[in-house]
Amino acid sequence: MNTLGPRRAVLVPEARRLARLSVLPLLCALVTLIAPVAAEATTSNGVSVQATHQASRQVTFVNLMTETIWVAASPGQAPAEMSVTGWVLPPGGHRTANVPNHWNGRFWGRTGCHFNAAGVGHCQSGDCGGVFQCKGSGAIPATLAEYNLDAWNNLDFYDVSMVDGSNLPLYINRFNGRGKDPINLNGCSAAGCTKAVVCPAALRVKAGGSVIGCQSACARFGTDLYCCRGKYSSAAACNPRRWHVDYAAVFKRAEPFAYSYAYDDATSTFTCYGACNYRITFGLTPKPR
Repeated sequence: MNTLGPRRAVLVPEARRLARLSVLPLLCALVTLIAPVAAEATTSNGVSVQATHQASRQVTFVNLMTETIWVAASPGQAPAEMSVTGWVLPPGGHRTANVPNHWNGRFWGRTGCHFNAAGVGHCQSGDCGGVFQCKGSGAIPATLAEYNLDAWNNLDFYDVSMVDGSNLPLYINRFNGRGKDPINLNGCSAAGCTKAVVCPAALRVKAGGSVIGCQSACARFGTDLYCCRGKYSSAAACNPRRWHVDYAAVFKRAEPFAYSYAYDDATSTFTCYGACNYRITFGLTPKPR
């Protein structure tokens, strides 16, 4: 997510997220060229209403997968801090969470989880310290839905990130805000639809003999080249087409609208103006009948 600064340290995701905050003013300046100070949102019956932010938002999680998903959230920071950060989502299920305005954090799905009555346990992917109610970020690889709500001038910034890898297909829809949603309800954008990650053997993460995720080249190899560090720590220098192997393309082919490496900003950062609510869908674009 470009509002959070480049991702340069896979093992310290919270520090990496905070480091990316420095990029926000540039994005905001660009957005002023296209976003008016006031805007209107249109309801389903065609009635225009003034778009204003709420004290809290609604984010609905939908599970189109055939397995149970334990949704997780990073708490954020006071005063925009979430008190509930874990939910169980059975196949075909949906849950809605209230999220405070100005929240800056991420959601992700955990798989293969087992928790006792006290909420202590473990997940095969996306685990967050062995607890059901997360207190920080999760283990990689995990596909992330990242948000910075009302970050500037009533604008939300949000994205899907596979910078550290992927464990589940995921796409985001927005509601009530101004403008057209760039992702349709089936998980398709102008660039393509949501497909399964075809993970090369070098990036596969396994548990119990089964593949449970696909880690990024940065996480797997840890080099400055793949992690966009050192002399590669700029958008011009960190170009996957000049990598030894373009591993970013593995994730971009699966979700063309998602971050596939640290500087994948142009096609991956989205904004919403007004009282925006969201839906996060875990699943693939349905195949045509």
